Amino acid sequence: MAPDSVKSSRIPRYKRPLDLFVLMAAHIALAPIWIALWVTIPTAIAMEGGRPIFFVQHRSGRGGREFPIRKFRTMIPNADKVGPAWTTESDPRVTRVGRFLRRTGLDELPEILSIWKGDMSLVGPRALPVEEQRHLEQQIPNFGDRLNAVPGLTGLAQLRNPEDDPVEKLRYDLEYIEQASLLLDVRLLVASTLNTLFLRWDKRSGKSSQ
Repeated sequence: MAPDSVKSSRIPRYKRPLDLFVLMAAHIALAPIWIALWVTIPTAIAMEGGRPIFFVQHRSGRGGREFPIRKFRTMIPNADKVGPAWTTESDPRVTRVGRFLRRTGLDELPEILSIWKGDMSLVGPRALPVEEQRHLEQQIPNFGDRLNAVPGLTGLAQLRNPEDDPVEKLRYDLEYIEQASLLLDVRLLVASTLNTLFLRWDKRSGKSSQ
C-alpha cells in the first residue's frame, strides 16, 4: 500500500474525547479495583524479583515522534543484557508474575499515563520500540505508514494478530487507519476487555523468526 493511500493528516475527532471519557468513567466506577491493582501488582513484582517495578522504554509514536512509556516489569532485571531484545515464545527471562501479567495484559496498565498525556490513544496501532520500528521499516515496504495514526493500548492488529507477525501487523494497522470509527473502537475495547478477563493475551511466536 502506497503512503498516499493512508489517511495521514487527520485524527478522528472522537478519539480524544472517547479516551478521556472511558478513563474517567472507569476510574470512578471501578475505583476499588484500580487501587487493588496498583497495590497488588507492584508488591508481587517486588516480592518475586525486587526492583525496578517499572520497565521504561522509548517508543515510536505518530509521525515517528519518540515518547517514553512505562510498563510493569515482567522479565528478570537487566533482561536485555542476557537475551534478545524481542520477546519470544516461552522466553525464560519472563518471571512467573510477569507471565500472568502478560496473559492478562495488565503489564501495560501504566501506559494509561501515556494516554492521559495524549501520546497514546486507547485504540490504535501498537507503539513499537524505536529500534524495532526502524528495523522493520528496513525489512518491510511501507511499514512506516502505520505511524500515520496515534498509537493505541489495543487495536485491530493486537487482537487479530496475537502471534505478532510484523507483516500481518502492518496489514491490520493500515486497515484500522482506513476504517477507524467510534463503533469500531468500542468493539475493539470490548473484545480487549474479554481478552484480559479470559487470559488470552501474549502469544508472541511471530517475533522468533525475525
